[in-house]
Amino acid sequence: MAVVVWVVEGTWPACVDAARAHAPEGADVVLLHVTGHDVADAAHGAFAGLLGRGHPERDPGTRVEHLAAASAESLLQAAAERLGRPCTRVERTGRVEREVVAATEGADLLVLARDGDRARLGPHSLGPASRFVVDHAACPLLLVWPEPAPGLTTMPPPPPHHR
Repeated sequence: MAVVVWVVEGTWPACVDAARAHAPEGADVVLLHVTGHDVADAAHGAFAGLLGRGHPERDPGTRVEHLAAASAESLLQAAAERLGRPCTRVERTGRVEREVVAATEGADLLVLARDGDRARLGPHSLGPASRFVVDHAACPLLLVWPEPAPGLTTMPPPPPHHR
């Protein structure tokens, strides 16, 4: 069994705990972190447009890329320690939602956490990237709350014509 665990800042502990609880012993667990390219691209573009192209060593986009890589490595290390069993750590860069979907090819399970409005039940508990992944993943999903789920009283009421 191949299990992909999407490691995201702020919600990764719940995903790792769910994988530890639900992935059978001997499963191939992949801890996946994806760094979006948009921030570094914006820094590269700002430097080129505003400050000129004559000094590439001053390009802040390169520094942003190095900081993102170090942060991802630290996060994946912490996730691996929390998992407490053999795993593979994978860092990808690109459009986050598309990279996660691509990583599910051949997987038997993807573990991800809700990343939107976590104060109430409903569709807004998923952010845009997670919604895309839920709609397009090439394998079954285990969708977890990063903290205790809100009560049923937070569920939106049905539309008026369905009451």
